[in-house]
Amino acid sequence: MSHQVTIQPSGHQFSVDEGETLLSAALNAGFALPYGCRNGACGACKGKILDGAVDLGNYQASALTDEEKSRGLALFCCATAKSDLAIEVKEVGAARDIPVKTLPCRVERMEKLAADVMAIWLKLPANERLQFLPGQYIDFLLKDGRRRSFSLANPPEDDGLLELHVRHVPGGHFTEHVFNVMKAKDILRIKGPNGSFFLRDSDKPAIFVAGGTGYAPIKSMLAHAFHHAVDRQFVLYWGARDLPSLYQPDLPGQWQQRHANFSFIPVLDQTTPDWRGRGGRVHEAVLADFKDLSGHEVYACGAPVMVQAARRDFMARGLPEEAFFSDAFDYQSGMA
Repeated sequence: MSHQVTIQPSGHQFSVDEGETLLSAALNAGFALPYGCRNGACGACKGKILDGAVDLGNYQASALTDEEKSRGLALFCCATAKSDLAIEVKEVGAARDIPVKTLPCRVERMEKLAADVMAIWLKLPANERLQFLPGQYIDFLLKDGRRRSFSLANPPEDDGLLELHVRHVPGGHFTEHVFNVMKAKDILRIKGPNGSFFLRDSDKPAIFVAGGTGYAPIKSMLAHAFHHAVDRQFVLYWGARDLPSLYQPDLPGQWQQRHANFSFIPVLDQTTPDWRGRGGRVHEAVLADFKDLSGHEVYACGAPVMVQAARRDFMARGLPEEAFFSDAFDYQSGMA
């Protein structure tokens, strides 16, 4: 049996199944409620029950006091519905609504995706989760006071582990450590989420332009959009040096088969006679396909020179300045 939940003051509505927490149901319906640990320990998901009955579930007493319960408050990561409900909570509408945290993490596993790309999966403490918007990044806080930033490649609804794609830069302070020293069970500190590179709520067709590991945040955006069955046209242009550098082509290829509103166009700098795809600079492949960009949004991520060229040339094709969203990766050895 399911119940109807109305969020105030927005008026948004979603259904919650028997035994399903209010937070899980809201997130699955595409409504971003605030949360932290997702297991009743931190209190970040606290909201008010305006009407209806809930089972408060299992939680730590320090996260929800008797006085708060008497005022109708509940932890939405634990509470389940016993009737139709009206709840009061401020929905997360932008990056500024999400708290930035400094957290310890453990390297759960590592996998080389290409000769110069390492995937790292990080596990947070049992009582912590990191709420973020798809496309945002985290900083590693290094012992010498320096920071290194990497985009989250997993979508928010799949946050049991945080996935990063790290490109090896010869001589890079941090990436040399990743490729030659780092191992599973290493303990690190991170801070995030950060950044304003995330998919906007719009009905315009979206063009994604990724260079190298700039694919990582776009992977998060697209996986999130497909999870929520977002009904708008998407196309991904992913540029890489050569075929081995196109390190995860199967996933966008599968998305293209499953979703009629998505197209995947790989672009290689260095082509071979047996390559049947596109060649050249990735943003120029977009220019070859779109003579007028005035009705589109563009999300570009990769090396600064690519992002800058895309901004300049796309706006010359009519793309409004406010419809260009980007995250430029600095691959210089001193910064990596």
